Formats: sequence, C-alpha cells, structure tokens
Amino acid sequence: MLAPMAGVTDRPFRQLCKAMGAGLVVSEMLSSNPRVWHTQKSQQRMNHDGESGIRSVQIAGSEPELMAEAAQFNVENGAQIIDINMGCPAKKVNKKLAGSALLQHPDLVEAIVKEVVNAVDVPVTLKIRTGWDTDNKNGVHIAQIAQDNGIKSLAVHGRTRACMYKGQAEYDTIKRIKNAVSIPVIANGDITNADDAKFVLEYTGADGLMIGRGAQGNPWIFRQILHFLASGEYLATPSLEEEHHVMIDHVHNVQEFYGDIMGVRIARKHVGWYIDRHDPQRKFRQLFNAIEDAQSQTNALTDFFSELSTERALLAHPAA
Repeated sequence: MLAPMAGVTDRPFRQLCKAMGAGLVVSEMLSSNPRVWHTQKSQQRMNHDGESGIRSVQIAGSEPELMAEAAQFNVENGAQIIDINMGCPAKKVNKKLAGSALLQHPDLVEAIVKEVVNAVDVPVTLKIRTGWDTDNKNGVHIAQIAQDNGIKSLAVHGRTRACMYKGQAEYDTIKRIKNAVSIPVIANGDITNADDAKFVLEYTGADGLMIGRGAQGNPWIFRQILHFLASGEYLATPSLEEEHHVMIDHVHNVQEFYGDIMGVRIARKHVGWYIDRHDPQRKFRQLFNAIEDAQSQTNALTDFFSELSTERALLAHPAA
C-alpha cells in the first residue's frame, strides 16, 4: 500500500503508484474541520477524478463528532474506505491533539473510533505509531481498542511519536500487535527495497506492507517488491529512458493538476527525490529549483537525462 503523506500523495502521485503495482493508495489526510473543506487545498486533496481501484481517504482530528461528520462527508464524495490518522507526528497536527498525540488518550481514541465506525457504512481503518514515546509503547492496547470497536484493518509505523522519523524503525511492537489482534495488521516504516519488504513481512507476520518515504522518487518500488515476493528474483532497476519518461509524465501531471504556478513549485520536490542518486552534488537540483515555467522544467529534465546517457555511454566504451 502507498502510505498517506501530506503534500506528497496527491492524485498524480497516487495514480502513478497505482500503475506501478500498489494494491491500495491512500489520500493525503483531510481535516475534520468543516470550515476548511471548501478551500482550494482541501478540494485538491479530495480530487479522485480518473483514479482506478478502491478509494481510501484519510481524515484527521480530535473531536469524535467532527470526525464522524468528516467521514460522512467524504463517503458522500466517493470514499470507499475511511482511514483515521493517529500516526502523524507533526507538531502542527499534534498541538491540536490530532494524529499520534491521540495515543496518549486511549479513551478519546475509543470515542473517535466508535463515532466514525457508526457514522458510515464503508470499512474504517486506522493508522497508528507504536506509542507516544519509547517509555509508553501502548500500540497493543490501542490495537485492541480498535479491533473491539469495529476497525477493519490497522497500519502501524514502527516508531513512536517522539521518535518522529529519526533512527531506525522497530518491528518488535508491530509483531506483538499482530499477535494480539485478529484484524489485518499492515507494517510501515523504513521499507525501501524488496529485501526490506521480505524481512518485515516474515519477522512481524504482518498481513501487508505500507510504503511511505521509500516511494518518494521511486514509484518502481511497488512492482519490485511484488516481483521479488512472487518469484524470489530481483527485478532490474529502471533504465534511464524509463526514469526520464516516468518523471516527465509525473511532472506534466503535477503541472496540469495544480496549474502553472503551483504545479511548477510542487514538481520541484518530486524531481529532487527522483534525481537524488544521479545528482549527489545537487547542482542540477539547484538549477531546476530556479526554473519558473513548466516548459523550461521539461526541457531541463530532457537535457539532464541526455547528458547522463552520454556519460554512461562513455564509461561503457571509453575508447569511443
């Protein structure tokens, strides 16, 4: 599955990851505050036009009644799964007692889950962390609350809220959660290649995997993992030609989705992730980030990949 990531898993990226083999893609989190539902940002986050497969929408908030209303609103807008965010560690989310801050308050977790599950007729899933901090890993307790109150599937990131994204994800807690409940448990955190995927599945006994940062600039990760798990063989990395083609299509879709100004700006971060391994000194990234129009972005990427291809050809045949 593609993990929900604010500012990343917009419609163009979800469509791309789905095409690359992701079994389920989850939208960016949407606030439970009805006052923001009609802003441009929220409207874009709610846009699923042309997407294939099951539509999963994540909601975030701390008030049970508002969360229930948000769930109903999104189901009316076409959501087929409602996912509750209790995993985001961002300060601006946590200061409103939303995201992973809720893990400190099991009674409130239960109230939110009950309200949302009872408010809609579609499956409700939950994303959590292992706990609030390393001294308070209450993921097993939260998982049992979730199961007892109608949650259909649980995704667990192998870090606490206090850990943010630092250090290494740990899978022992995910394993304990899997052994404590009967609903599907999805493992998340630091899965960046096929070997990681195989290890995490086998170690935790999880029913599936959720990929977040590992897919940034690498949407091919889904097909690579699927191929490896099915055959035991590694899939070849994409050619420069395919990388160029996929990146250009993605950038065009971002530009079209957000418009000329915002599209150009948002494309920059995706391009930065894509080319990171090809641009260790970040010289091209610096040049690209200064570009202000869509066509120039396309031209710059074409030139960059043309130069890369020439360099590789010379390394392969130095006499030439």
